[in-house]
Amino acid sequence: MPSRPKTFKPGTARTQPKGTAHQRGYGSKWQRFRKSYLALHPICNHCPELATELDHITPHRGDMKIFWKPGNVQGLCHDCHKTKTANENTK
Repeated sequence: MPSRPKTFKPGTARTQPKGTAHQRGYGSKWQRFRKSYLALHPICNHCPELATELDHITPHRGDMKIFWKPGNVQGLCHDCHKTKTANENTK
């Protein structure tokens, strides 16, 4: 029996390939910056949990000026980062 075709969901298809983490700017320079930022700001910016993710407040969408803009990052715990990112992706 043939399988049912996948349902198209508008807004879910990528228009460009995502690329590797390094290609998207998350290379060794970012890892060093992330580590030092989280050492200085260990608490999540949205709740009292330990910050484990370094989040861009304004999504950079590949724009390196926004990616490295001072003040455009915040430490978040995994759950807060996941929630924030999901909300950004539904807009």
